[in-house]
Amino acid sequence: MSKQQEFVSRTLEERNIRFVRLWFTDVLGFLKSVAIAPAELENAFAEGIGFDGSAIEGFARVTESDMLAKPDPATFSILPWRTEAPGAARMFCDITMPDGSPSPADPRNVLRRTLNKAAQMGYTCYTHPEIEFFLFKARPEKGEVPVPVDQGGYFDHTPSVVGHDFRRQAITLLEAMGISVEFSHHEGGPGQQEIDLRDADALSTADNIMTFRHVIKEVALDQGFYASFMPKPFTDHPGSGMHTHVSLFKGEENAFYDPKAEFNLSKIGRSFIAGILTHAAEITAVTNQWVNSYKRLHGGGEAPALVNWGPSDRGALVRLPMYKPGKENSTRIEFRSPDSACNPYLAYAVMIAAGLKGIENKYELSASNDLQTLPTNLDEAISAMEKSELVRETLGAHVFEYVLRNKRAEWQEYRRQVSAFELDRYIPVL
Repeated sequence: MSKQQEFVSRTLEERNIRFVRLWFTDVLGFLKSVAIAPAELENAFAEGIGFDGSAIEGFARVTESDMLAKPDPATFSILPWRTEAPGAARMFCDITMPDGSPSPADPRNVLRRTLNKAAQMGYTCYTHPEIEFFLFKARPEKGEVPVPVDQGGYFDHTPSVVGHDFRRQAITLLEAMGISVEFSHHEGGPGQQEIDLRDADALSTADNIMTFRHVIKEVALDQGFYASFMPKPFTDHPGSGMHTHVSLFKGEENAFYDPKAEFNLSKIGRSFIAGILTHAAEITAVTNQWVNSYKRLHGGGEAPALVNWGPSDRGALVRLPMYKPGKENSTRIEFRSPDSACNPYLAYAVMIAAGLKGIENKYELSASNDLQTLPTNLDEAISAMEKSELVRETLGAHVFEYVLRNKRAEWQEYRRQVSAFELDRYIPVL
């Protein structure tokens, strides 16, 4: 056993952990889990735990369903909300085929492939997300309008705003699991919260986002609320985004930083931005994968509807944060289109791949924006994605084709629905 594996085994014994949850993510970004006893751990590390891949969204057809979940000991963490004895812990898994090869359907593997490409170019990619979500008083029943827990606004902190106590408990649990939090505050919509995670390598960040969403839901249930990462639950209030700050490092050197350049942004940084802008439309079905995602993008509230960039425009698709000009480690870009309901592994994979394509091909970043728009609905996003060699290559043929099939089905189901808007508008007059 490796030192990390030995540490896990020793900790389980010392802390009386009797349930080890193995986590992984399906293609749509939903968390999956299987619990094993500590006695099975050595075999899980060596060979993996078998499961039926055909029962997991996007993983396999019935004829090729045998798969293995192999825990990554570097992701081991005790679940701090399981305070009763015996305790529980979790590890994220890599999914493999029976011959030991990585599963082409594993979102974690999709991101790792992209990060390996970045490493071959000499780069390590760091990300830090600003994750927004809503707190409701209860889970709304079908057809009900959700009721936010308060009527607070941006940065509000008053006795009537309950979100600060919620955020305190959530952050305490996150940090107990080794996930560092940078900021937290009430966002602009009623009941809307934001918690920002500190920067980490992109794979760790994606793991952290999956843990974050689970922790937020657990804390909400504990406090009698319901948390939702739906991109746009209210017509007249801002939606929930996941603005992500990105930087590339070569060793200890920030590849985006040039002290002599405008905005301290290097040629590498400019080409990375140009790559994202050039491929923005074709990656949007991945960064914004739900029908409801486009209500946020084109519903105002500083959401990025246009393919543009700038140092101060908070409606830009790519923004240059200028809080600490001239400081090398602070030079980064902020990619603003992803929402907090995306699959973070796939979203980060296509974002980084687009930026790397810009570096590889030395894309030029235009000083002026031609103001093209992002896709205005899921159908337009699907059409842009299905023509994209970049997205096909990044996701792999299996995930690429599954995402397209799934999103087409979602769009067709949405199109056939008679909405409340139509009933309210037309029944009285037609």
